[in-house]
Amino acid sequence: MRTDVFISRPILSTVLALVVVIAGAIAIPTLPIARYPELAPPSVTVMAMYTGANAQAVESAVTTPPEQALNRAGGPGSPQSASPNSSTSTCGPTFDIGRNPDLAAIDVQNRVNQALGRMPADVRTNGITVTKNTAGFLGGLGFYSKDNRYDAQFISNYLDRYVRDVIKRVPGVGEVIIFGERRYAMRLWLDPGKLAARGLTAGDVVNALREQNVQVAAGALGDAPASAEQMFNLSVRAQGRLTEVAEFAEVVVSSGRDGALVRVSDVGRVELGAENYSANLRFLNLEASGLGVQLLPTANALEVFQGVMSEMRRIEKNFPPGLEWQLAFDNVTVVRESIVEVLKTLGEALLLVVLVMFLFLQNWRSTIIPALTIPVSLIGTFAFVKLFGFSINTLTLFGIVLAIGIVVDDAIVVVENIERHMREYGKSAFQAAVDAMQEVLSAVIVIGIVLVAVFVPVAFFPGTTGRLYQQFSLTIAFAVVLSVFNAITLTPALAALLLDKESHAHGWFFSR
Repeated sequence: MRTDVFISRPILSTVLALVVVIAGAIAIPTLPIARYPELAPPSVTVMAMYTGANAQAVESAVTTPPEQALNRAGGPGSPQSASPNSSTSTCGPTFDIGRNPDLAAIDVQNRVNQALGRMPADVRTNGITVTKNTAGFLGGLGFYSKDNRYDAQFISNYLDRYVRDVIKRVPGVGEVIIFGERRYAMRLWLDPGKLAARGLTAGDVVNALREQNVQVAAGALGDAPASAEQMFNLSVRAQGRLTEVAEFAEVVVSSGRDGALVRVSDVGRVELGAENYSANLRFLNLEASGLGVQLLPTANALEVFQGVMSEMRRIEKNFPPGLEWQLAFDNVTVVRESIVEVLKTLGEALLLVVLVMFLFLQNWRSTIIPALTIPVSLIGTFAFVKLFGFSINTLTLFGIVLAIGIVVDDAIVVVENIERHMREYGKSAFQAAVDAMQEVLSAVIVIGIVLVAVFVPVAFFPGTTGRLYQQFSLTIAFAVVLSVFNAITLTPALAALLLDKESHAHGWFFSR
């Protein structure tokens, strides 16, 4: 390699360094920020509802078919499943670390579709949900009214209709969960004695509701093709789904031979209640509901948190009078503080490295040359961090901190050799740079290869250990590669421009 090309063309060397810096600077704002790398293997959850069924029925009819279809879909273990008495079935595999979660979800969806034919009609009607498990909670919001003007059911439904979807639209939000959720539902309380007296069962009531509580497309009168005498075309509107308690109470369950009708109100009572009463939430010692916000794995936690808070401040202006909200907990503070501490350590390390270089190089021009290569190497490293899909976290920043003392080594070797040629042979800075680079070029490259060979194998450790240290080791390796690049291009060019203007004689202490 001819390094005199970069020495004789310092503008080319400067442009190459600026390209590296700009690439890193562009990548930094787009990188996700987290406390640690994503260590949890991707998993997908299949959820289904079999209303009214006990745990045994849910297990045999709802959980087993998809569980069999998902066998061996993920890692070596069998899919994890649960079939409680709440009529809800959950099942899903956990995939190997590194598996694309989007492709994993598609694979699970295809396998679940194969098992649909073996599942009850009620389950297929309610629908089966396949979701990717997202990262941990970004934070939680509590909603309440200080004067208890609104009960948990009203607050939960308000969140479901007007708040949850708004938060979901914030970029980076994976899922929004309502704590203490209570959706409005019509609850029918049947009297077994009255049913038995009329020869009816609960199934008869359910079938009557299914037949009469439907949305009907009633068609039109006088629609084409029609006779020439037809002058009007009228759309027909029929009563669709029932909405009031009185409407459900009037649903006809059966009719006798004498024409007497048996209605729901004759065998039970109807009330507007909640779909589920399994969870209660109290916040600030008040009846309340809450929202839990989960992140996408590639999301920037700080930006998502700011986006959620901004949306909440915007929509709170339209809240019903007396409804208030408050941040219950957040995991962003820990991330922010850990990043701040690492950045503080980064600044201290940078200052110490520059002071040590000045102490031993003994003049500021020789010090500033390797010092300029530090930000080029460190900022440019983030371009590789982006390219490999890493995040800004404690381990990548720790690698950057350690790399500060490593990336200056190559530049110091080059500057010291150039100064030796100037001091011992009286050469000009330009000629000394050309001759010195011919001597140390192979040594600089070998130094970089050795350092890369030390750190790269750590990235190939299997399992969670490899996943944990992968970003740390490769971050240092990227910085080392850029430091070698700078030592070959930018450092000799700067030395040829700056070192002619200063004496390079060592002081008394270093001359002995």
